Amino acid sequence: MDSTLWAKAHGALTHFPIALVLSSAALDLAGFALADRPAARELHAAGYWTMIVGAAGSIGAVFSGLVMTKGSVLGHDALRMHHLFVWPAFGLLIGVATWRAVVGRRITRSLLAGYLIVMLMAAALMTAAGYWGGEMMIAR
Repeated sequence: MDSTLWAKAHGALTHFPIALVLSSAALDLAGFALADRPAARELHAAGYWTMIVGAAGSIGAVFSGLVMTKGSVLGHDALRMHHLFVWPAFGLLIGVATWRAVVGRRITRSLLAGYLIVMLMAAALMTAAGYWGGEMMIAR
């Protein structure tokens, strides 16, 4: 199959989960800050669904990236930097999404605080992975 097809697919598939996961973190953080207001419940519901859909979408992004790199999980130069951030981000993302799906939308404030810390770490790692992915495109 044409390698440019996989590069285009990977580029298209990565932006969807990045946007959803960053949005999920922002929505849950806003819900946490507005804990006693009626809007908090809706913000957490939106954060829940954007996390679930974003994590599911990340599987396609990882698959297309592995096909594009012919299964290389580290690589060298910018690809290595990309992978050093993307693998921990993917692991955290799948972990927090699974935990969130099991716990559901009804979580205590203290559990939500811990979840937000891990979620923000995953979001930071995804942002760094995206940066290095962009650097590979510039280097072409």
